[in-house]
Amino acid sequence: MTDKTFITHAELDGLLSDLAREPEDYPAKMEELGRQFDRAGTLLELSDPMSWREAPTRKTSFANQFEADIDSIRTLDREDESALARRIEFSRLLVNLVREREGLPSVAERTGNESTAKLPGEVARRENELQTLRKEMVERNLYLVMLNVSRYAKTSSNRWDLIQEGCASLFRAVDGFDWTRGLLFRTYAVHWLNQAFRNHLYNFGRTVRVPVYLQKALKHINAARLKLGDSRASALDIAQEADLSESVVVSALAAANRSVSIDAGRGDDGDTNRLADLLEDDNHDPYSPQLEDVPLGAGLARELQKLNDRERKVIEMRFGLGLDREYTLSEVAGDLGVSVERIRQIQVRAVSKMNSPALRRDLEPYLN
Repeated sequence: MTDKTFITHAELDGLLSDLAREPEDYPAKMEELGRQFDRAGTLLELSDPMSWREAPTRKTSFANQFEADIDSIRTLDREDESALARRIEFSRLLVNLVREREGLPSVAERTGNESTAKLPGEVARRENELQTLRKEMVERNLYLVMLNVSRYAKTSSNRWDLIQEGCASLFRAVDGFDWTRGLLFRTYAVHWLNQAFRNHLYNFGRTVRVPVYLQKALKHINAARLKLGDSRASALDIAQEADLSESVVVSALAAANRSVSIDAGRGDDGDTNRLADLLEDDNHDPYSPQLEDVPLGAGLARELQKLNDRERKVIEMRFGLGLDREYTLSEVAGDLGVSVERIRQIQVRAVSKMNSPALRRDLEPYLN
């Protein structure tokens, strides 16, 4: 191998292409080449993002500009895509080698909150090489997001939220793509895109979140109803037809009942014709003698007595009860000498203890 301390993509592609001609020996030879690069400190070329872009047309709206920017990115053919995938694989090997030498976890084992600024210089450089290559593969396949998101255009989710999820899923697709199988990247990436879109719809499509397994069960239930020809079929009949347990069918049907806000507008009148207007009690008097019978401070003090000393101190500091201000989790943690996560746990437990009918009755006049 040459003694150069820098290698271009074209030179690297030539080396890797020669090794790839013998697929069975490729992994071992690639690792040996990587160790040679690591020992010599050979750096990889960092591509300029403008090298795979054309000058985009300037648009007036963000949506049009975003789509114009994607249209300006030149896509990859099969040969270039395989070469880029080999570069990513080789760069990941170099990162793992330098991480192993520095006593750091591998790329697959590292934590998501790892800061590049705190890494040794050589590790940071190798990480930068890998992220630049991953970014190129993602950007040159962004058109897949726009093509596939159109299938979900009639759903209740915001189109831009789906696009964001799709863009993030492309990074996971890049990390799992295996070029040796002979598939195009888009064939593999479409699976990740559809999975990301469906997960977003399952998790954020409703105000009250329904577990994914119940949403999937509803598909089988609706299919069973069609086969039975009875939209009012019993849960037992549906369970037998859909090959599900009766308890799952009952739970899924109950979850299918959508929640409706009483402040939501009805018809074409918008907020002037709310459901709450139909339910309003004209005889309701906003004044209540309870405001005088139970002072707010007395009600809170009574509930605070249910807590132990540490829980009471955490609640008082976090919500500024009897103090000049509210304190953050880290400030409370520093005062008590424990971790921030421990303070959060104490706060959750204390609030759960105070969540009693008696306190809600005392607070109701003030909240309403």
